[in-house]
Amino acid sequence: MALCTLTGRLRDFFHIPRWVSVGITLTSITLISSVSIVIIVPQFASEFQELINQIPSAIGKLWELSIDIFLNLSNIIYKDNIPNLADRSILINRLSIIPDGSTLANGVTESISKLISLAGNVGIGILQVLFIISVGLMITLQPNSYREVAILLVPSFYRRRARNILLKCGNALSNWMIGVVLSSICVAILVSIGLYLLGIKLVIANALIAGALNIIPNVGPTISTIFPLSVALLDTPWKSLAVLGLYILIQNIESYIITPSIMHKQVKLLPGLTITAQFIFTILFGPLGLLLAIPMAVVIQVFVKEIIIHDILEKNYSTNQT
Repeated sequence: MALCTLTGRLRDFFHIPRWVSVGITLTSITLISSVSIVIIVPQFASEFQELINQIPSAIGKLWELSIDIFLNLSNIIYKDNIPNLADRSILINRLSIIPDGSTLANGVTESISKLISLAGNVGIGILQVLFIISVGLMITLQPNSYREVAILLVPSFYRRRARNILLKCGNALSNWMIGVVLSSICVAILVSIGLYLLGIKLVIANALIAGALNIIPNVGPTISTIFPLSVALLDTPWKSLAVLGLYILIQNIESYIITPSIMHKQVKLLPGLTITAQFIFTILFGPLGLLLAIPMAVVIQVFVKEIIIHDILEKNYSTNQT
């Protein structure tokens, strides 16, 4: 669908044959990917590895700060009535049911490594990649032909309506993809500027992670906050609060300013439908399902609106009224 969208926009703008626009699209994608691999990927890979390595230390630091805050509050409240609370070692022993910083850090690091490994294993295999690319290119070259094949599976009296519904699904997906890409670019730029002004290290990695995870509503922005918080916590504790405030501000700007401005033609997804789709598709298909949940929800919402509501419920209501 992404290739068809880019190809269609080029063909309509320059008034060129479809095969020429496909060639321009593929050439452009190849050039952009090559430049990214040479310039951006090495820097991002090194910074991302450093981010992962800093997470255990950051969790240990957070655990120590929590204990210190608890001790200070206890001393303020109880003063000299419970002197043992001033002894750090006694407090840690009494809280032995809670894992210490290193154990918790190792557990989180192991979990993140498993998630990264799992995400990296999605779609592995040369045959799978070649299959996806070849099918995508064939559909991009002749999208109308493949759509008409699907239309033939629909009863003849409903084919014209089915063709219209599929076109609406395609337009909804195109608008969603364009809006998400522009929104993610804006988020990455705002994050990079904000982290640079705060003096947080590893700006490139954090900005790219924030932009990439912005594709996944609700879950993505929350996960992207963990990495800069870890860096800020190891630098200066107060910076972690500033980073948290920065990300909350950027997400509000993205939700109430950027997204409404960019996605005014997008299908309006209900929050409940978004969360439900993420939950169901993640259970069924794992991390890949979480990534595909929103575009699938866009298509499902179009089908529900056009077929169930418009063609069945409203039509039956009009018939009964008559």
